[in-house]
Parts: sequence; C-alpha cells; structure tokens
Amino acid sequence: MQKIRLMALGGLDEDGKNMYLVEIDGDIFVVDAGLKYPNESEQLGIEYIIPDFTYLLEHKERIKGVFISHGHDDVMSALPHLLEVLDADVYATALTARILEEEFKRHKLKNKHIHIIKRKQLIEIKGHKIRTFPVMQSIADGVGFAFETDSGLIVYTSEFVFDYDLLNQAFSMDLNTLSNIGQNNVLVLMSESTGASRLGYTAPKHRISDHIEHFFEESESRIIVTLYRQNLFRIMEILELAAKYKKKVFFYNEDHVKLLKMVEDLDYYTIPKNVIIGKDEFNNDIKDAVCIVSGSGNEVFKLMNNIAIGEDDVIELKKDDTVIIASPVVPGTEKDATAMENDLYKAGVNIFKLKAREVLSMHASIEDLKMMLYMLRPKYYLPIKGEYSDLINNADIAVEMGYTPDRIIILDNGQFAVFENGRLASTNDTIELEDKAIDASDMRNVSGMVLKDREKLSTDGAIICGVVLDFKSKKVIGGPDIQSRGVIYLKDADHILAEIGNILISTIERNVEEGTYENMQVRMEARDQISRYVMKSTGKAPMILPAIVEIDLGEESGKENQ
Repeated sequence: MQKIRLMALGGLDEDGKNMYLVEIDGDIFVVDAGLKYPNESEQLGIEYIIPDFTYLLEHKERIKGVFISHGHDDVMSALPHLLEVLDADVYATALTARILEEEFKRHKLKNKHIHIIKRKQLIEIKGHKIRTFPVMQSIADGVGFAFETDSGLIVYTSEFVFDYDLLNQAFSMDLNTLSNIGQNNVLVLMSESTGASRLGYTAPKHRISDHIEHFFEESESRIIVTLYRQNLFRIMEILELAAKYKKKVFFYNEDHVKLLKMVEDLDYYTIPKNVIIGKDEFNNDIKDAVCIVSGSGNEVFKLMNNIAIGEDDVIELKKDDTVIIASPVVPGTEKDATAMENDLYKAGVNIFKLKAREVLSMHASIEDLKMMLYMLRPKYYLPIKGEYSDLINNADIAVEMGYTPDRIIILDNGQFAVFENGRLASTNDTIELEDKAIDASDMRNVSGMVLKDREKLSTDGAIICGVVLDFKSKKVIGGPDIQSRGVIYLKDADHILAEIGNILISTIERNVEEGTYENMQVRMEARDQISRYVMKSTGKAPMILPAIVEIDLGEESGKENQ
C-alpha cells in the first residue's frame, strides 16, 4: 500500500495563505499557493505574507505539479514567488490560467507554462490520477481536486457553496460528479472552514441584488459601489442591475474590465451592451452613473478613502451620491475600512453598508458542509482554510454527522498527517515554518528578524549613541553623542542619556586596557549593557544602535568603522 502524507504550508489557524501538500509515495502535489494580508500589528511596511517554501526547495525533485483551484489571491498569488525559486508544472482552469498569466507579467516571470485543465476531467501525471470537479465560488472556473491512491481518494474541496438556482455553467457545481466521487472510497476529505459557524446554507444570502436594487430603481443621482477586485459574482450582479435600470457603469480599476473581458472571451458571461463607459467618457456630472471602486485587500478601502477626502483625480464626491459598501471587512483591513467609513460620513454622502449577517461571503455554511460530508462520505475528515476556531467549528459539524474524534484531523501548519495501509498512522512529524513577508516598497522578501526590528522601532523606539576614536590610540576624541527617538522625553532624562554615554566609553576603555578591543565586538557588548540599563531605568526595550567611528589623525582621509 502507498504511504500518504498531508500537510499545510499555510491556511491553518489563519485567514489566507492557503497552500497544501499531498504526498503519495514521496511524490509531492502542491494544491494552491496563496497570500494573506497582514493585520495591523504585522503591517510595518508589509504588503502581504506568503508561505515558507523551504520544504519545497529541499524536495523540489519530488514535486510533480502545482494545482490552483481558482483565481483568488488567497490561493494563487504566492505562485509567482514560488516559480521565482523553482520550476514546476502548473495546472489551472482557463480563467484562472489567464489571471495567473497577468500575475506572471507583473512579476516579470517568463517561460512559465500553465497546463489548462477542465472543470471536470481525469488527469494523469507520472502514474498518478487526479480528478477535477466543479465547485461554485465568487469567481468562475473554480474546481476541487480528488487524488487517487491505493487507499482511496484524497479530496480537496477548495471554497464552495450549493446554489441550486444558478444555471451559469462556469460557476455551478456538478452534483452528479460529487456523488460519483463519493461512491469511489474517499479516504480523506479536506474541506474549507471559513463559514463553519454560520447556520443554514449560504445561498441565497450570498446575493446582494435584493438588498441594493431599490437604490438603482429610485436614485436619480450617482451610485458608487466598493467591491473586492476578484468577486466576479457581485460584479455581474451590479452589471445586471445597471442594465435593467439603464445606468452606465464606470470601473475605477481597469483590472476589473480586463477580468470581464477574459470571462466574455471564454463565453462564461456576456457583458450587457452599451453599459460600460471608459475613463475617456466618464465625468463627474453624469447623473445615471454607477461607479465601481475595487481593489484587493485593504486597497479598496484606501482608494475609497482618498475619494472621500477629496484627494482623487478621477471621482469627486457629491452630497447626493449614494455609496454602497459591498466589500466586507476581512482580517487585516479593519483599520483602513474604519477610516474610509468615517471620512465618507464626514463627506455627507448617503451610505449603505451591507451587513455581514444578511449578506454572506461565498463560503460554505453549516448545511453546505454537511451536504459535502453526506455526498462524499470520507473515512477521515480534515478541516482546512480558517482560523483555529473555524477548524474546530468544522470538526464539530462532522461530530454531529456521526464522525468519532479519531476520524477527524486537526492540524497546524507544518504538521503531517501520515496514512499507512488506509489508516491514520501518525500526526507527530512536523517541520518549522516561518512566514515570508513581502515588502510594500519593492516586493522584496522580508525576514522575520526585519519584522521584529520594525515592531521594536514602532513600539519601543530607538537610542543611537556614538563616539569618535583616534584610530591608533583608541582614545575618545569626540562625543559621546546620544539621540533618543520614541523612548523617553529628553527634558526629563539627561541623567539617563549621560549614563548611556558613560557605559559606551567605559566599555571601550576596558577593552583597550585588556587588549581585547575589536570594533564590532565592543559595540555588541555596549549594546547589551545599555539595553539592560535602559530597561531597568525606564521599563522599555528600545533598539540600541551604538556607533564607534575611528579616524586616523595621521592621514588626510580618515578610516571609519561602524
């Protein structure tokens, strides 16, 4: 029998950064490669966070493919970073592939080929068989994966909802395919957990049309809608309403128009005629306009906030505008969402905010999860995608369905579930993972140590202390000069700053006397002593930056060591 190992590099006990590994007799299949947006305490100049690829780099010869389930940032936008450091075959449906190709261009990645797969297909790779099956999400072309093994199928659902009224084949699920998979011995079901605390089915509460149609019918002035860039389902709802009430739609973000054209090219949706207007046609005096302001993560809130405070060059708010906030707050966006909402109220416009309890995100709720369990009837259940409480709520649903605790697996990122002879053998094997933060300024990978330094600077400040030495004699010829930023109020702390200078000088003199002076070593020793003194005196732990500049007085050009 084959040895099977399942593990997450991200996506467990967190919202986003989804990346899961299915290992079958040593062959590795990567499922999704997403990012997450930092929360306020992690911000510190960080644009987003991606998984740790170290394990994949160490075993890159065993990777047989990377499978991307759909076109959302939390499952696909770390892929360019992965392909920067290793080559791998990528498998995705047509729309997802086109979105990825745009991402590759943005990251200046070349010669990266994507294998286009269908929503319902049997794929064979290196002797392994993988089935795809359609799932319904807020973007078209979503799929789940079922990996065949000697012990049964390993099924990954991705995100899903059951909506029996939706007839668009690019979105809809296929219950016959799911039923067929369930009849073929499912060993493990890996099912999402984000909505595991919500009662009932998600549908039809995921639709926004009923909540906002009266604005389109009654309003004689502009409507501005905030949306997440990749929520294609809601974009289509807005377009249909605009067409029904003969309004023009202006997309602030041209990426939205690109996405719609991709969808139309693939015959997944037909854009209503003469509804969309471009930037060259738009002006702030058009009364029947619907302006869609969109972005990823907190970008949408920042864009709308700029409009609210009058710092945008395109849209100028008017008192009779109606702003519909259809982009729900997600982890990492709270601060920017609150700032946007406050400034919209100050601008005096009409505001309508979709309530999270009334309009649900397109993730599986309790009855959706029960239906998936009922149809697939797995031997083991592995909740994925969500905070730890979400995973537990999902596990509780399985208990309600008759599963005993030994058949429900709760893992941490980096923890393996090992199966041998069709049974769970162990969850003891683990690897250490470190989140990789991407710097907002130039898309660089920022280490955990850099983040800790930024956090220390933002909370406890910094003290810079410097002296100038004669390069030959090591005698102090300048300083000490002490600068404190964000630590202590200087007027009340002269004695503390003076003692910091004394510590630095005495450390230098002692090492010179003992014949152990070395610039770097002395600075490290002084830093440790000053840190202890400052903590004892102020209760703070600022970053300490000692500087020792050495000048050779015998030459015109000095020699400096810092």
